[in-house]
Amino acid sequence: MSIVGTRVVRREDRNLITAGGTYVDDLRAEALSGAAHAVFVRSPIAHARIGGIDVSAAKEAPGVLGVFTAADLGLAPHPAGPLPEPWLAGDVVRYVGEPVALVVTEERYQLADAAELVDVDYEPLQAVATIDAALAGETLLFPAHGSNIVQVHGAAEFDDAIFEDCEVVVTQTILNQRVAPAPLEVRGAACVWGEDGRLTAWLSTQNAQMARGQLAASLGVGEEAVRVIAPDVGGGFGAKIGADPEATVLGWAAKQLGRGVRWVESRSENLTAMTHGRAQQNTVTIGGKRDGTVLAYRLDVVQDAGAYPRLLMLPTLTELMAVGVYRFPRVETRSRAVVTTTTPIGAYRGAGRPEATAAVERAMDRFAAEIGLDPAEVRRVNFIRPEEFPYQSPTGASYDTGEYAAALDKVLEAAGYAELRAEQRRRREAGDPVELGLGIAAYVEITGGDGAGESGRVDIEPDGSVVAWTGSSPHGQGLGTSLAMLLSDQLGVPLDKITVRHGDTDEVPKAVGTFGSRSLQLGGSAIRQAADEVLAQARELAADLLEAAPDDLELDTERGVWQVRGAPSSTVLSWAQVVETAGEGKLSADVWFGGGTPTFPFGAHLAVVEVDTETGKVRLRRIVAVDDAGPIVNPLTFRGQRHGGLGQGAAQALMEVVTYDDDANPTTATLADYSFVTAAELPDFELVDMATPTDRNLLGVKGIGEAATIGSTPAVHNAVVDALAARGVRHLDMPTTPIRVWAALEEARKGSAQ
Repeated sequence: MSIVGTRVVRREDRNLITAGGTYVDDLRAEALSGAAHAVFVRSPIAHARIGGIDVSAAKEAPGVLGVFTAADLGLAPHPAGPLPEPWLAGDVVRYVGEPVALVVTEERYQLADAAELVDVDYEPLQAVATIDAALAGETLLFPAHGSNIVQVHGAAEFDDAIFEDCEVVVTQTILNQRVAPAPLEVRGAACVWGEDGRLTAWLSTQNAQMARGQLAASLGVGEEAVRVIAPDVGGGFGAKIGADPEATVLGWAAKQLGRGVRWVESRSENLTAMTHGRAQQNTVTIGGKRDGTVLAYRLDVVQDAGAYPRLLMLPTLTELMAVGVYRFPRVETRSRAVVTTTTPIGAYRGAGRPEATAAVERAMDRFAAEIGLDPAEVRRVNFIRPEEFPYQSPTGASYDTGEYAAALDKVLEAAGYAELRAEQRRRREAGDPVELGLGIAAYVEITGGDGAGESGRVDIEPDGSVVAWTGSSPHGQGLGTSLAMLLSDQLGVPLDKITVRHGDTDEVPKAVGTFGSRSLQLGGSAIRQAADEVLAQARELAADLLEAAPDDLELDTERGVWQVRGAPSSTVLSWAQVVETAGEGKLSADVWFGGGTPTFPFGAHLAVVEVDTETGKVRLRRIVAVDDAGPIVNPLTFRGQRHGGLGQGAAQALMEVVTYDDDANPTTATLADYSFVTAAELPDFELVDMATPTDRNLLGVKGIGEAATIGSTPAVHNAVVDALAARGVRHLDMPTTPIRVWAALEEARKGSAQ
């Protein structure tokens, strides 16, 4: 019996829940013995000209080893975006939390007092706190650029002719609000230069190899002069891709001081200075016939990039996935990215795809409401059909496989959709102040969409154990267990004799890393390919030992032995016996899986909410979900990824939002102000299974890390609007907090009274 597809407890968990993980702040490496401690002095003002920075008093403070400003660094600007981003602000600050100085002390407790002595002369400038203010252009963040618009993509002009034959046309502007990734482990780094002139950097990162390249380029050294190690990482959600800008400054300071330097941010720093996610304003226009057929769809995206545009692929990804699961005949998309005096925007679980799904799924509900049809039926009419795959979308995505109608039908049947609609009608007829709302979302997303491959290495050791190295870098997903399961199944070696290593650039020099839900489909395929090569080597060696033709041999994976096919009672060879004859004392294969073709997971979610119309309180009662990511390696980790995604997606719909006042001061800089979802706000998730394989990698799998997030947000959002529809509310923006729901109801009441 194959271990693949069975529930295997994550091997990573025992240490995490007993001794605890070893995170950057826990490191006690010999190389870091006596390391100094660092803190960044950050701007308390969103937009200001720096008149001067006086560090003299700070330098005299107890334990201070150095105070550094932009004038000291001499490094080229941050290369992440099209506009110059300094490592430390020297002339102008553009968001609250932007670093202006680095203070290094002997002991950590000395940092706060010393940092307070850094005196910065700020000359305030007008803040640009919103997308609308950025588009107005009255204040420019980069006057030399001439505009706050930093990227335009897609249609130069829209053509209303695409809607000419539509019986119904609906337009809606939707705010996909700014959210904070808020990983349990905040950002941190530790840097030390060795006697050999190499920098070793321990980072809380999703991509050690990418971080190495960024540090080398920023510090002006070759990649061979930098080693990056990712210890245990307490969550990333996309916001820890590569190296944080702070790590470059830390590496520079360590070289200047000739000793190791460590930095770990506070939670408030994390909420204000780590990249945020989402922050899109989407205007959708959808038109079609009264029978539910959609004929035309338009998506106009405005991306708030924050103060520095670090990741301009986000709005173009939204354009790429604009049509979702539907075969719309005519489609127009455009995106613009603008800068504001707020924290830069980066990747966050889904990165561009949730925004596309939220837009099209709200559009489908608005269209269904306008023509008076059930939203489930309107979706069925417009789904891409199974026989149309592979499907080339009008925005350029090449979908591999999909069963969109089947996914929705499974969800509606499992939820008892007809009975729920009947309950909704009964409540409304009875005048119940607690309304029932049903929200549907059907989605497709792209995983492994970066177009690159991944590295994998497999060694069979002299004792028959296995050591594997992966270029993927897990940070809570349980990938190590899944890869070990694949190897156990393929090689017939017990799980307890398999070790999976990752996250050290000296051990894995070439890799892409973990983001975009790529790890299993690409990292797993690389491990499978390496194991195939090891098997081929072993077959030749075993054939010589057994004096048989290689094609006549087989590996009995139940016993982990090589034998002549059809002669199980004949002589058998263990892995240790085969390895003994290998020239280098072990069997090894180091490969690059280059099959970086994206895959397209899909699914359908139904959310059931209750809304107290007297208080505005929303209670999420149920989520029923299909998340189809192809064959499942470990149902336990697969389920865990879905649970996390559903919770995170629902949280955005219900409560999570980063807010600023008119002067772009953050008003959600602590967890007392930033609403963070807990189990108390979530129901037991009802997961429905479905698996449609792909032919685009060796395992037939698709990514699952972000999928449930993408479907759950619009499902919950649609459910809240559905609950309020009978009371005259057609739309309200996320998050659907009690005050927003109450205000929307009040506005509808006033409108109906006029």
